Amino acid sequence: MGEPQDLNDAALRDRAVRAARGEAPFDVLITGGLLADVATSALRVADIGLVGPLVASVHAPGTRRDAGVVVDATGKIVAPGLIDTHMHIESSMVTPRRYAEVVVPQGTTTLCWDPHEVGNVLGLDGVRWAVAASRDLPLRVLVMAPSCVPSAPGLELAGAEFGRAELEAMLGWPAVIGVAEVMDMRGVLERGAHMGGVVGAGLASGKLVCGHARGLAGADLQGFAAAGIESDHEVTNGEDLLAKLQAGFTVELRGSHDYVLLGAVAALNGLAHVPQTVTVCTDDIFPDDLVTAGGMRDVLRRLVGYGMRPIDALRCATLNAAMRLGRRDLGLVAPGRRADIVLFDDLAGFNAAAVFASGVLVAESGRLGVPLREDPAVLPGDTMHVAPLTPADFMLRAGGDRARLRTVNKPRFTEWHTAEAAVENGVVVLPDSTILMAVIHRHGRAPAAPVLGVLEGWSTWRGALATTVAHDSHNLVVFGRDPADMAAAANALIACGGGMAVARAGKVEALLPLPVCGLISDAPAEVVAAQFAALKRAADGIVDWQPPLLTFKAVVGASLACNPGPHVTDRGITDGTTGAVFASALMDAAD
Repeated sequence: MGEPQDLNDAALRDRAVRAARGEAPFDVLITGGLLADVATSALRVADIGLVGPLVASVHAPGTRRDAGVVVDATGKIVAPGLIDTHMHIESSMVTPRRYAEVVVPQGTTTLCWDPHEVGNVLGLDGVRWAVAASRDLPLRVLVMAPSCVPSAPGLELAGAEFGRAELEAMLGWPAVIGVAEVMDMRGVLERGAHMGGVVGAGLASGKLVCGHARGLAGADLQGFAAAGIESDHEVTNGEDLLAKLQAGFTVELRGSHDYVLLGAVAALNGLAHVPQTVTVCTDDIFPDDLVTAGGMRDVLRRLVGYGMRPIDALRCATLNAAMRLGRRDLGLVAPGRRADIVLFDDLAGFNAAAVFASGVLVAESGRLGVPLREDPAVLPGDTMHVAPLTPADFMLRAGGDRARLRTVNKPRFTEWHTAEAAVENGVVVLPDSTILMAVIHRHGRAPAAPVLGVLEGWSTWRGALATTVAHDSHNLVVFGRDPADMAAAANALIACGGGMAVARAGKVEALLPLPVCGLISDAPAEVVAAQFAALKRAADGIVDWQPPLLTFKAVVGASLACNPGPHVTDRGITDGTTGAVFASALMDAAD
């Protein structure tokens, strides 16, 4: 990895100094724009001279015209390239090159990718692919080492397991910049050997150690920080944001939970200044949102719309992010820094008119202007190790004529409930207020026998939805009430190598094939976005969504076992708070 040392070539620096002093011309001169100086929170008129990948000079407007190329930025805001401090490319269901094709024209020039999803499917081979697939793009992709594969050991079984040895191996790769979000909060706080080794490897490497501190407060939050965890993006409200800032965390304000942002902005506006430990991230973006609303630009739009000062939002997404990453070459348009520069129309809509990456004009008017190379590594497929299923696999069987069920209540912030049900011909008749959630291990490391859980608070379903995008072990997950619908949706994914499917009346109504790890397609993002939008429309026909908690996004996070409360996984009905695992939704007399 040549960066950031590539800027320290003596000949390059010599040429930049001569150009800055007027003794040599610039390669590129950006004139007439209003510079967003995120160091001083000022907007000021200035021209910017570039030499190769460097900013050589920021000087008074109109004082220089000697340049190979002059770019007229009149009426534009000249800003540093946006830096996304925590995200998962897989959530947008496209390969890194396809992701770059969309976000670079939007003004994002750097991101920190936690390839946690491909790691959970393919282990170290998945992360190796992520590193290879990130090379030689107009987007700087900084890869993190997934810390929790699986996210909750003992509660789920993924396609691989990462311990200290695997973390040490990845952290030894020059392309890997640190430990990605540490999600097994219980393992960290209880000082278990496994998570102690994972975090210890990160601390020993001297690289970043990032966190996932959902629901932690008081002594547990202090303990999580004391363990060496440095950041968090799982903010739930303004009070939680302030508590995490006070505990010394770098907070990554994420766009994927919009209902949190208004309170977060209000809390920050109550401070004397926005701390340098506030950054911005996207975390997870579905492909249709990525294409239509955007990535980082959309998060900034919303932060400003909720009352954050535009220059503060921009600083969080640039200079603050660069400081967090230890990248002194990024985050600021100033002499000696890397020429990652965006020309925005304004700091409200954040529409990018032009984007420079390391001094090269790579995008204009919302379109990528440089060719994308082919993927340098073979796309990993063949990850669906499940035989075809039958409707009988989706029937909860019990003896007698009545059954008592342990249920998972609510799609988020889950709680344990119980329900009574009739039994007919040995099969439980689901109460009207419930649906089935089936999780089938798909990685070939255990029998592919469905675990059937019962969910409450999931509205009324008139069909089934199956997905292999299921955080974080990405097993095959099927939701519904009718066994024939559930089998039809599941079998469609088994046949195509993974993805998402909606079935009704025993037939598949919509299919999104994601053959790369059952998570990703290499089709253009616009194509994947259209397929995904069609699938969501089909889902709208079988489910009565209830925002903000019961939304389509709930289906991909329903088995996230590391979060507090009950969840259905391929191991059983589990409890992320206590670590308990129940083999069945059926309760016996002792329960």
